Amino acid sequence: MDFSGLLLQLLNGLAGASTLFLVAVGLSLIFGVTRIVNFAHGSFYMLGLYVAYTLVERLGGVLGFWPALLIAPLVVGLLGAVVEMALLRRIYRAPELFQLLATFALVLVIKDAALWFWGPEELFGPRAPGLQGAVPLLGRRFPAYDLFLIAVGPLVLALLWLLLHRTRWGTLVRAATQDREMVGALGVNQAWLFTTVFALGALLAGLGGALQLPREPASLEMDLNTIGAAFVVVVVGGMGSIPGAFVAALLIAQLKAVCIWLGVVEVGGISIAFPRLTLVVEFLVMAAVLVWRPWGLLGRPQAAVRVQAQPDAPLQPSGPRTRLAWALGVGLLALLPVLAGAWPYATVLVQDLLVAALFAASLHAIMGPGGMHSFGHAAYFGIGAYAAALLVRTAGWPLEAALLLAPLVAASFALVYGWFCVRLSGVYLAMLTLAFAQITWAIAFQWDAFTG
Repeated sequence: MDFSGLLLQLLNGLAGASTLFLVAVGLSLIFGVTRIVNFAHGSFYMLGLYVAYTLVERLGGVLGFWPALLIAPLVVGLLGAVVEMALLRRIYRAPELFQLLATFALVLVIKDAALWFWGPEELFGPRAPGLQGAVPLLGRRFPAYDLFLIAVGPLVLALLWLLLHRTRWGTLVRAATQDREMVGALGVNQAWLFTTVFALGALLAGLGGALQLPREPASLEMDLNTIGAAFVVVVVGGMGSIPGAFVAALLIAQLKAVCIWLGVVEVGGISIAFPRLTLVVEFLVMAAVLVWRPWGLLGRPQAAVRVQAQPDAPLQPSGPRTRLAWALGVGLLALLPVLAGAWPYATVLVQDLLVAALFAASLHAIMGPGGMHSFGHAAYFGIGAYAAALLVRTAGWPLEAALLLAPLVAASFALVYGWFCVRLSGVYLAMLTLAFAQITWAIAFQWDAFTG
């Protein structure tokens, strides 16, 4: 743990922060104006890298490397405009949950389209011309391209500031961020404004992806891997706050860089592997900020929305068709022993279906009658599974007793998490449940000495 090593890790953090800022600032800008939490934003980041790869490999001899890298985000921005006009424009007044599900469905559509067009293999791009070497620094060498990335983040921040504070369009965007209903009442074409904002956000995500071409291969897992970190930055910095996104990107990236630099540290005879904490530290920060200041470090509380979505219809008693479906389901379960003799896999299939149905019913109880949008419900599923397995394997409990106690263990975690979560609502509640779920996953994944 020498000074030169710390400096290099901090520089690595700055390079990563620039990329993270490019993705997060577009997401923050879109949310600030449209009030939609766009789960598909990571997909635009992924497409930026794929499109850049295609342009460089197929047209690089004509366009050149750097023009191809600039054209790729323009293509992604145009695609973002098409998505906004074809899909999102129809759901702006829909309930938040519907919007979240629609954008998540878009993630799956874009991923399958990328799989069909580019295939499942990772695609490696060439090195950046003129920035292929490394720069000597305190007896070590640091990639020249990463120094270029460090400069990109502040440059984009400055350009966005000029765009938002020195143009009429920027004035309208800032006004819509504060009160979009009032902007519409003043005669501003909201449809045009929303489309341009969404296109700019997609362009920035595509730029972040395109700039990764010399650093990492294009893969189909980039979208979900990136959107989690982008959500953390947006929530920590403040939804809709561009300076907040920049500050939060720096904070998260540097915390992870310091964890890597610390390595394994002995504290009171206990070895702590700080590099493993990189998976959890960002979500710990996100959870702390949501509990302390839900609107973020540099954000502000959301203005009240004057035009509300139509309320959900109240629950109704089961009709004849529903009761008939239940009767048929019970009848099929009664026939399961007979079917298992001819088709042994039927038992396994029915078990999986019942487990999925139980999980869906429990999630519906929270999101339907409970009215709480939870993105972290799978954490309790995992806690219950781990609790049952550990009670049987480690404690030597009989399976029946473990199956009875495991749900209570999951419920105890839900009680602790819920104590914090129920103090929030809407998007902030959903983000906090996601943070707790990611913290739970990271602990289970990293604590392999206990969880296996």
